Amino acid sequence: MSPHIAAGLDGVPAEVDVVVVGLGVTGAGCALDAATRGLSTLAVDAHDLAFGTSRWSSKLVHGGLRYLAQGQVGVARESAIERGILMEVTAPHLTHALPMLAPLGSSVSRRQGGLTRAAFTAGDLLRRSAHTSAQTLPRPRRISATEALALAPDLRPEGLRGALLSWDGQLEDDARLVTTIARTAAAYGAHVRTRARVLSATGDRVELRDELTGATRTVTARAVVNATGVWAGSLVDEVRLRPSRGTHLVLRAATLPGLRVAVTAPVPGETNRFVLVLPQPDGTIYVGLTDEPVEGEVPDVPEPADDEIGFLLDVVGAAFSRPLRRSDVVGAFAGLRPLLDTGDGSTADLSRSHAVLRSATGVVTVVGGKLTTYRRMAQDALDACALDAGPCVTARTPLLGAAPRAELAGLELPARLVRRYGTDAALVLDTARAMTGYDDDALLAPVADRVPATFAELVFGVTHEGAHDVGDLLDRRTRIGLVAADRALAVPAAERALSLVEARGARAAAG
Repeated sequence: MSPHIAAGLDGVPAEVDVVVVGLGVTGAGCALDAATRGLSTLAVDAHDLAFGTSRWSSKLVHGGLRYLAQGQVGVARESAIERGILMEVTAPHLTHALPMLAPLGSSVSRRQGGLTRAAFTAGDLLRRSAHTSAQTLPRPRRISATEALALAPDLRPEGLRGALLSWDGQLEDDARLVTTIARTAAAYGAHVRTRARVLSATGDRVELRDELTGATRTVTARAVVNATGVWAGSLVDEVRLRPSRGTHLVLRAATLPGLRVAVTAPVPGETNRFVLVLPQPDGTIYVGLTDEPVEGEVPDVPEPADDEIGFLLDVVGAAFSRPLRRSDVVGAFAGLRPLLDTGDGSTADLSRSHAVLRSATGVVTVVGGKLTTYRRMAQDALDACALDAGPCVTARTPLLGAAPRAELAGLELPARLVRRYGTDAALVLDTARAMTGYDDDALLAPVADRVPATFAELVFGVTHEGAHDVGDLLDRRTRIGLVAADRALAVPAAERALSLVEARGARAAAG
């Protein structure tokens, strides 16, 4: 078991170099950056790893093409560089190239098609400028209507004159990335604690409350980093944010059978707006994304609006020969992006670029940005702390389980475990054997019908990834909870994993 990932405040040091508040992708990245610089680090979250926005993304590692189209060359290049680092150095086990199809149908004029092709060419220039290999992300090309229908059989064939095929990065899962970053930070000595709420913070101390026991304590630090995303303003008064909601739908893969690529479905009447249809490795398809302003108090778990669901179904239905119905939607999720309130009625979209701010009390806040650029955001936040420490090394620090793709392909281990844990797949299986005494057939069987997650993953979530309850296991470590019906089927397995590990721990404590 990892001594550094746990729920609550037991064993938390009274003094550290850095306290990081928030354990989404940015906060976990800050913890890893600090720990690899040789700084003693405490990273806390009031809930769990990846509890907030980081688990509600499109699960893509974007190369910055859309920012290039908006003239934000610097942001686009940063995205391309960070995508390359993730896919080739730090997390090749959690990423893969995703073919993306832009159909040239009757609703896409030849001028629009030409602009799209020019944009893809510019995106490939970004890839090359970031020194990302064409073996990692192949070059874009035009394909025939016949080829397009072979890749996406349910595309509407009427008026289809071909398609443009490009490539971007896709994550195995966003919450899995966060969990792996947090595990890696812990391996470098960071203390990672969930269910630890910050009641107040200044630049040199935080007051914490253990959400399991109610106990409070104060930890002093040389620097405090606020990485709470859309909740940043609740910790630091000077930060004023407006959230924007992005919604995705979850479909079964059988809804669009034979889909082998992501599809960009154009929004009718818009020249540069699309809805993405994204096949997932677990037998589902995500459809998104919306962008709607949100008023009032920020909820812990945002809910998709009914009109957003209808909008996404309508756009995708227009691109495919089979209309999509509400009954096809087996799940839906929404995330909140931070928009900075400038105080004059306008907003600056910090999901396109990030900002590092220092409060009057010295708290360093990092807001905005994108999942793809989390590592650079963390680097800038730690640099802003101005501590006497080593340089940032995270661009060349592989996450736990990372290895070159050829090595991963040669592992004689279950493919699902390799996809989700890389070279740690053997550790996952060995841990589950030791904890349960079960044979491999029992450990690697799907935990329920149409639920590909295995019991070995649930056990490892408790022993090595800090999972404290059923919600941690099903909603964040495995993402079974994205489909409510699947979650209900998997609850008994999650409860059994928690019980087995607890019983084993109690026996060990008794000697």
